[in-house]
Amino acid sequence: MDASNHASKKGCTELRKTPYSLLASMVATKKTRATIRAMPSAIEDYAMIGNCKTAALVGRDGSMDWLCLPRFDSDACFAALLGAPEHGRWQIAPVDKHEVKRRYREGTLILETQVKTKEGAATLIDFMPIGSDGPEVIRIVRGDRGRVHMRMDLTIRFDYGRTVPWMTRRNGASLAIAGPHMVVLRSSVPVRGEDLRTVSEFTVDAGKTLHFSLKYASSFERAPSAATPNSALRKTEAFWRRWISRCKYHGPWAEVVQRSLITLKALIYEPTGGMVAAPTTSLPEFLEGKRNWDYRYCWLRDATFTLLALLHAGYEQEACRWRDWLVRSVAGSADQTQIMYGVAGERMLPEWKIPWLPGYLGASPVRIGNAASEQLQLDVFGEVADVLHQNTCFTKQRPRPDFSLRPVLIDHLEQIWREPDHGIWEVRGPKQHFTHSKVMAWVAFDRAVKTVERFRLDQPVERWREIRDSIHKDVCKFAYDPGLGSFVQAYGSKEMDAALLLLPLVGFLPPSDPRIRGTVQRIEQDLLRDGFVMRYQTERVEDGLPAGEGAFLPCSFWLADVYQLMGRHSDAKRLLKRLLKLQNDVGLLSEEYHPLKKRLLGNFPQAFSHVALVNTIINLNATKTPAKQRSSGNHVARREPS
Repeated sequence: MDASNHASKKGCTELRKTPYSLLASMVATKKTRATIRAMPSAIEDYAMIGNCKTAALVGRDGSMDWLCLPRFDSDACFAALLGAPEHGRWQIAPVDKHEVKRRYREGTLILETQVKTKEGAATLIDFMPIGSDGPEVIRIVRGDRGRVHMRMDLTIRFDYGRTVPWMTRRNGASLAIAGPHMVVLRSSVPVRGEDLRTVSEFTVDAGKTLHFSLKYASSFERAPSAATPNSALRKTEAFWRRWISRCKYHGPWAEVVQRSLITLKALIYEPTGGMVAAPTTSLPEFLEGKRNWDYRYCWLRDATFTLLALLHAGYEQEACRWRDWLVRSVAGSADQTQIMYGVAGERMLPEWKIPWLPGYLGASPVRIGNAASEQLQLDVFGEVADVLHQNTCFTKQRPRPDFSLRPVLIDHLEQIWREPDHGIWEVRGPKQHFTHSKVMAWVAFDRAVKTVERFRLDQPVERWREIRDSIHKDVCKFAYDPGLGSFVQAYGSKEMDAALLLLPLVGFLPPSDPRIRGTVQRIEQDLLRDGFVMRYQTERVEDGLPAGEGAFLPCSFWLADVYQLMGRHSDAKRLLKRLLKLQNDVGLLSEEYHPLKKRLLGNFPQAFSHVALVNTIINLNATKTPAKQRSSGNHVARREPS
């Protein structure tokens, strides 16, 4: 072992016991770390790179603050995003004061961060090769003009910032090992150990290129070989450009659609086809709040919107793999159907809290796993039925053999649809008869009936039709408040809920129905904040958590979709333009937005926000649209109770 062996039992113990405030102070006072900030960047200052198996977040300051290896839902080895640099990060940045401008290389997920100092300019190129034998991050520093003095600061901390690895050098590479984990650092500049970190100071001149790579493997295997950086860059660029060239949408905001599609592709776990909601956990929905959740899983409630976005953009292969992931995941006993699963269909997602991470800007707790996976949410049955139905509508093919899954789920839903549940927003308060949940139960029976009628299948269609009509009458009787002239969040409630915008989008009632128009008007009055839609008023709804959160971005896209269906085209376009301004400088969106502080909130980047963006742009600018496909033909005339 050599000088780079900087781990010790004493150092590890001291790190775990050091308070967060003291850690921040330590970072700020060390002269050797003058260019290193002690707190994570603003959420909107991050960009994502990935390899369709995992992803990393890189700040404008060149600091990679979040990376889970080898999968999206694996333990993080860089967790500074939820704490301080001591919890793991990898920064490459100029030593001197500098300007920053960044972009994604056109049609790719290759991030280029351009830095300018008084003496010169350089570009930091970050990417993850696709299809390599193990996850690898490659960082290339290219000298563009003059010379730039730079510093690399690498802190590897396995187990979400807790475990300091043992460092050794072998064949010119630095190996970080702890338990089952190993990452191998290769660098074209000399590195050294310093204060439980690996650092280097170097200068890049115009025309010169320096390479850094970090590759993951199991510690009990041989150290993996690294990709040739320039060759890997060319192959990665070719992969992304070849993929995005399949996009069939070429109307207004086509570049925005393509950027969102690339983001969505990066969030699909390639081996299975499952799409994670986001690559992060516990980024708060309200600054310094407790609404912090792990989003590195696949939600069924996003299934139909995701399927339609991929299909209408021209990505039938990805849509079919998403459908297949869903069918495999929910296969089994109907009463064990969950609202979310792991990327390979895992069901056990126990929730626990990390005590040693202080959370993003102090927003705690930091949660791993998600207890909402054990909740009853009736809407998932409607999502599964709708995915199977919409897929057959789009492909115009008879249902696959896995259609047999539908009767099993429908029979179970027949027994439970009258029960209260936790709803689409996964409230941690009391169960209620949420309107959206009942409507999605109606969707399940409606889509089952339509598929049977269309393909003349041997199924109990008469019974399903009767149940469908019973649910419709039930919702219209108990979820509509004549005094308010609007549907409400739950039976007997007076509160509004943005999920009510989905009633016309799923075809429960036509957008021209006075009850829908009244509901939209009420949502505009009660839930619009500075032009963006809140999910519901958290200060007035018992959801088991302290009040306060940002505007949930998909809800605002839903409102734009409903405006379009109602013929309010100028309102729809105006709202869409307002939403597009929320993208950060590289075109990414999070889950929520704080209208007053003008900050992105929640896990990032958020798949559901980008799915909604794609659907809304297509809804406003194409003839055949996701909204028309999902809503048309489903609101036939029905007798309502007097």
